[in-house]
Amino acid sequence: MTENPESGESLIPKHGGYRDLKSFQNAAIVYDATVAFCDRFIDRRSRTHDQMVQAARSGKQNIAEGSMASGTSRKTELKLVGVARASFEELLQDYEDFLRQRGLEEWGKDDPRKQRIRGLAWARDRTYKTYRTHVEQGNAETAANCLICLVNQTNYLLDQQLRHLDRRFLEEGGMTERLYRMRRERR
Repeated sequence: MTENPESGESLIPKHGGYRDLKSFQNAAIVYDATVAFCDRFIDRRSRTHDQMVQAARSGKQNIAEGSMASGTSRKTELKLVGVARASFEELLQDYEDFLRQRGLEEWGKDDPRKQRIRGLAWARDRTYKTYRTHVEQGNAETAANCLICLVNQTNYLLDQQLRHLDRRFLEEGGMTERLYRMRRERR
C-alpha cells in the first residue's frame, strides 16, 4: 500500500475488522437464530422460509462486505451497510407478520419477558447459544419475540453505524479526495 511519507496517510487505509463490530456480531446471532426459528416454525418448502433466512444472511454478509470495501470505497461501505439495515427491517416485518397472522402477542417494550431477553445484550461473549433456549425450546410466541428483540437491537446498532459512516464520509471524503490530497502533498 502506498503511504505518503509526509503525513503517514495510506492511499488504501486500514479496513475490514468487521468481526469486531457489534452490529456484525448481532447480525451473526440473528442469522443463526433465524435459521433455527424457520426450521422449527415455518415449512421448509415455503417461500417465506427462504426469504427470512436470506434476509438474515444478506444483512450479515453486507456488513462484512461493506467493511472490506471501505478501504477503496467509503461510498460502497455506506451503501452496503444501508442494504444490511434494509434486510433486517424486512426480517423484522416478517417476525411481526408471523405473530399477527397466528394471533400471537407481540410483547411491549416494558413486558418483563422482553426485558429479560433485552438484558442478554449485556452478556459477555454473546453468541447464538445465549438465546438458544428462547428460540429452540420456547413456544412460537417466545421465539418470535426473542428475534424481534435481536433484530431491533441490530437495527439500532446499524443506525448508529450509518450515522458514523455518514459523518466520516462528509468530513474525510472518499478515495478520490484521499488520492487528490496525497498527490498534492507529494508535489
